[in-house]
Amino acid sequence: MTLANLLAIQRLQAFSATPQGVQRLLQAAMRNLTDAKLAQLSAENRFDAAYKCIMQCAMLGLWAQGYRTSTSQPGHHQTALQALPLTMGLPNEVIIVLDALRKQRNLNDYEGDPVSDAVVTESITQADALLAHTRQWLQTQFPDLLVKPKKP
Repeated sequence: MTLANLLAIQRLQAFSATPQGVQRLLQAAMRNLTDAKLAQLSAENRFDAAYKCIMQCAMLGLWAQGYRTSTSQPGHHQTALQALPLTMGLPNEVIIVLDALRKQRNLNDYEGDPVSDAVVTESITQADALLAHTRQWLQTQFPDLLVKPKKP
């Protein structure tokens, strides 16, 4: 499957990222990771914040390549995660772990399943690694999207 195929079957939409939008989403991902590390929050909220960071990084990969998920279609989180090998070159082993976190998020959000400390730790580890990878990848592959706009 390619990004063009995902566009053709309406799992993705064409999108033009701006440096301002990329900076805003990158800052949000960093804030979410910081929140995920706050020990005084519940396990569920820490997990949710780490998962949001992961999703925001996945979105940044799509944005930089000229796409975004079609949020009107079910499974847009799964699409974003499964596109990571195509957007940022992540290995399938990482995608398997991220997809397991997505499934845990669904169980927690929709069925109230509790989140273990081990899952929280893993989600933070994965979010930290993906955010670092995303920042380096953007710097190397799309530095124009990291340029801060000049104020008039």
